[in-house]
Amino acid sequence: MQRPEIPENEKSRLHALRSLDILDTCSEERFDRLTRIAMRMFNVPVALVSLVDENRQWFKSGMGLSVGETARDISFCGHAILGDDTLVIPDTLADVRFSDNPLVTGKPHIRFYAGRPICTMQGFKIGTLCLIDHQPRVFNSQDLQDLNDLAQMVEGELTAIELAAIDELTQLSNRRSFIMLAEKYLSYFTRHHIPATLIFMDLNQFKTINDTYGHDEGDRALQTFAQAMKKIGRNSDIFARLGGDEFVILLANTTIKEADIYIQRLSHRLITLKAEKEQPYDILFAPGVVEFKPEQPENIEQLIMAGDTVMYQLKKSMPC
Repeated sequence: MQRPEIPENEKSRLHALRSLDILDTCSEERFDRLTRIAMRMFNVPVALVSLVDENRQWFKSGMGLSVGETARDISFCGHAILGDDTLVIPDTLADVRFSDNPLVTGKPHIRFYAGRPICTMQGFKIGTLCLIDHQPRVFNSQDLQDLNDLAQMVEGELTAIELAAIDELTQLSNRRSFIMLAEKYLSYFTRHHIPATLIFMDLNQFKTINDTYGHDEGDRALQTFAQAMKKIGRNSDIFARLGGDEFVILLANTTIKEADIYIQRLSHRLITLKAEKEQPYDILFAPGVVEFKPEQPENIEQLIMAGDTVMYQLKKSMPC
C-alpha cells in the first residue's frame, strides 16, 4: 500500500481548513443534498464530501457510509488532493497503490474510486467530493465533467462559510471564527490537561506607516505580518486578525517561555521579510502573553482580554 504524501503547503492548507471551523460539525442539508445527487447521478452506493485533516479524513457528508472518518494514511482522498485533476481508480485491485489498502481488503471494500479535489477561495485543496463503488467501473469524460460540476457546487457552499470566517485582507481567521475554534481547543486542552499560551499582538506605529506611505502600503504591512505569523507557526497553532492592527495566536502545548521564543522568531522573520520585500519601514509589534492553565481554565474571551491588558502595559512602557 502506498501512503499519500504530504503537500508542500500543508501548514497553510491546514490553517485554511481549520479556519472554516467546519470539522466535527453536524451534517448539513446543503452538503447532503449534493452527495445524494451524486449517488443518483452516478448510481454508486457511496458519495462523500471528505475533508483531509492532519491525521484523518473526516466526512462532512457521508451518504452510504456508516463511519464518520478514517485515518489519513490509508485514505484515497489524501492522494486526490495532491493533484489538480480528478483522481480515478477504475479497479483498486489492479492498482498497486491501493490493492492491499485496508479500505479495499475490508469495509467498505472499495473497488472503484473517483475523487475531485475541492478548494478554498485561495486554492488550498482541503478535501474532495468522491464516489465509491464495490465494483470496478469505467469513468468517461462526461462523468468527469458531471463530477466537476457537482464539486464546484460544494466549493460554492464552502465559499459561503469561508467569507463568514476568514479575514479577507490577511487570509487569517477573523475574530468570530477564532473564538469558535479556540473554544473547542480549550475544551480539549482542559479535558486532557494540556497547557497553552495566547499571544495578543498590536502593531507599533502602524498609523505612521499609513500616513507616510499610504493605506495600500499599510494593507501590505498587515499582510506581511500575517504571512510571518503563519510561516513560523505549527500545524497545531491557530491565528487570527481580530481587527485593525490587532492579531492573536493560540499556541498549543506551549509555556510562556516557549511563547517568548515564538515572539523572537517572529521578530527575526519580519526583519528577513523587510529585506526581501525592500520595505522602507520596520514592522514592529507589542505582544501580550498569557498562559492557559487546564486546572484553572478560562474561556477564550477572558484570555484575549488578559492578553490585551498585558500588551497595553508593555506598550505604555515603550519609548515613543
